[in-house]
Amino acid sequence: MILSKRFRLIRLSLLMIFLVACGNTHMEEMDDSHHMVMQGSGEVPEDLQVAKDPTYPVGNKAMSKADHMGEMMMGVEVEIVGAYETTAYITSFTPKGHPRIENHKWIIQEEIIDAGEEKLEPGAEVETTADHMMGMKGSTQEIIDSKETTVYMVDFTTVDGHEVTNHKWVIEEELEPIN
Repeated sequence: MILSKRFRLIRLSLLMIFLVACGNTHMEEMDDSHHMVMQGSGEVPEDLQVAKDPTYPVGNKAMSKADHMGEMMMGVEVEIVGAYETTAYITSFTPKGHPRIENHKWIIQEEIIDAGEEKLEPGAEVETTADHMMGMKGSTQEIIDSKETTVYMVDFTTVDGHEVTNHKWVIEEELEPIN
């Protein structure tokens, strides 16, 4: 009994040292990656427009330069499973039951409840139907920045070996051709 309490205390102490050493920026990346939904449904909003001539057509492969998901997507090969024209948003929010996430990339116009067709301005507070992370759906999110672009749904294997299907979303600037 005493040994298990001591073990838990040591484990907790080591975890706290690790978390302090990581700093806030790394913690945000860890929170972002650890709460991601690793297997997406592949379903997209009905009003989302399929890209007519995307740089990376469905079925093609590209190299990811995306720095979200705790950089687990950085430098990995992705397969394009969807390409759509929309406005993508960087948001900050507090998922239900989890710490605040700063600068989450990306939710799209069609995932914002009652967004209309006009691009939303930084500082706007919105609710989303997006379910990319635990606690995201129905949360209130603050718009930080936006970009009118092609967004891609992709399949890939993370740098640490996890298979990810139907990941939403990677923007065009986060991809590069495979040489």
